[in-house]
Amino acid sequence: MTQVLVTGGTGFIGSWCVLTLLEAGHTVRTTVRDLQREPALRSWLHTAAPFDDDRLTVVRADLEHPDGWDAAVAGCDFVLHVASPTLRHTPANGDELVVPAREGVLRVLRAARDARVRRVVLTSAFGAIGIGHPPRSAPFTEEDWTNVDSDIPPYQRSKTLAERAAWQFVQDEGGGLELAAVHPVGVLGPLLGPDDPPSLRLVRRMLEGQVPACPPFGMGFVDVRDVADLHLRAMTDPAAAGERFLAVAGHSLRVVDIARVLHARLGERAAKARPVNCPCGSRATGHREPGTALAQAPARPGSQRHKRQGGEASGLASTSHRGHHRADRREPPRPRHRKMTGSQPTDAAAVRAEGASNRWRGAPCAAGLRGRPIARRVN
Repeated sequence: MTQVLVTGGTGFIGSWCVLTLLEAGHTVRTTVRDLQREPALRSWLHTAAPFDDDRLTVVRADLEHPDGWDAAVAGCDFVLHVASPTLRHTPANGDELVVPAREGVLRVLRAARDARVRRVVLTSAFGAIGIGHPPRSAPFTEEDWTNVDSDIPPYQRSKTLAERAAWQFVQDEGGGLELAAVHPVGVLGPLLGPDDPPSLRLVRRMLEGQVPACPPFGMGFVDVRDVADLHLRAMTDPAAAGERFLAVAGHSLRVVDIARVLHARLGERAAKARPVNCPCGSRATGHREPGTALAQAPARPGSQRHKRQGGEASGLASTSHRGHHRADRREPPRPRHRKMTGSQPTDAAAVRAEGASNRWRGAPCAAGLRGRPIARRVN
């Protein structure tokens, strides 16, 4: 079988990508920043499923340092670039996340190109698609980009600029290297290790009774096993080259809906999760189609957002490619997009991952979303 490099193998998504590849028969190499974590990683994976230890190699490489990447990529057919810098504190400036994310992506892509890797699958995020826009009712699609000219959080800015840099590199310097990008929304599902991803933190706090009332917003969710499955499909399907894929399971959920699902699925174990709306006014649009935006609260008069909404709303709302790329003053290459609606047959239909692998269908997970379509294009 093929040899695949997975960056960030101890992370929530990365560890499931490693396990899914091993179960599919591939030989896997994964990077960690500290080789002392290798025994723990192998233990987590063996607890989840049996596999031949000889098919997994763990190497040290850090996105913020050049050492080790050429050796990590050598001999690999594909790369799943899942790792991305994160901070547990609010960064003093945006560059604390943007620079290592962007430079890390370019470091991996250069090594992949030089090693003649066939395709890199980049783990991006919905945060690179639907953030920084005025309120809208139309669904976001893979055609959209987050507006980095607006006041957006550092993590979403870093994911957006890193992905832009990736597409630009492949066009200008890729030398035939293929690229695909996966954009998960909030990722739920079982943990293989002690990772504490932000998307699971809300559910944990609700179960522990730390959320006395549900804040008035909602978001999309997807099971981590479906996200890993989509990475494999984006890696191997010829139609996925040059594509972006939103990974989302059905409709978005409000926080109060999450509390209700927890009660319905977990019974007494969810007794502390209160399905009560916070009496602080509605800021969300409730149920939405996958990828649609949350309505924002009215801007405070005199604030920067208020000024932008008044004087520059039309520019920020633009869905043109030019309008989304003013930050670095040059347009990255536009990825190819094939329309994929419902079960309409297209040349990329096999990549849609309808329900992913049926062996997980109906398995309990925090949001009860496993088994629904996870990669949808919405018009």
